[in-house]
Amino acid sequence: MTPMQRALDQARAAAARGEVPVGALLLAPDGRVLAGAGNEVEARRDASAHAELLVMRAAAAALGQTRLEGCTLVATLEPCPMCAAAASHFRVARLVFGAYDPKGGGVEHGPRLYHQPGCLHRPEWIGGVSERESAALLRAFFGDLRRAPGSE
Repeated sequence: MTPMQRALDQARAAAARGEVPVGALLLAPDGRVLAGAGNEVEARRDASAHAELLVMRAAAAALGQTRLEGCTLVATLEPCPMCAAAASHFRVARLVFGAYDPKGGGVEHGPRLYHQPGCLHRPEWIGGVSERESAALLRAFFGDLRRAPGSE
């Protein structure tokens, strides 16, 4: 199973818990999985409990260090500005993401943080990996919310 497929599994699990279906993995330089998570914003009542932040924090704790140099962050959605900035601060080497986020993204959209002159660290990044599957999960989740009784 590819890392993105594992991240998609995390996103599906998040959706099953009523969370926005975003999943993430943090891979060590040798490719082993250090951490995996789905969004936990609602469960934790914490607006910062995005999947990306959860895996970066967990991986740093598992490694006993503050930086994730040489590591790869895999996420099912283009990271928001908060998560993109955190990846820079954690010194993540690579970022791989699925669906693009024209409204809330911070890498290819919005502030495009890694293009800013003041950016502390610019990871390599590639977007659009399993984009259709990632986007379909999000569309289905929000479609179901719109159709839910009392959502009007």
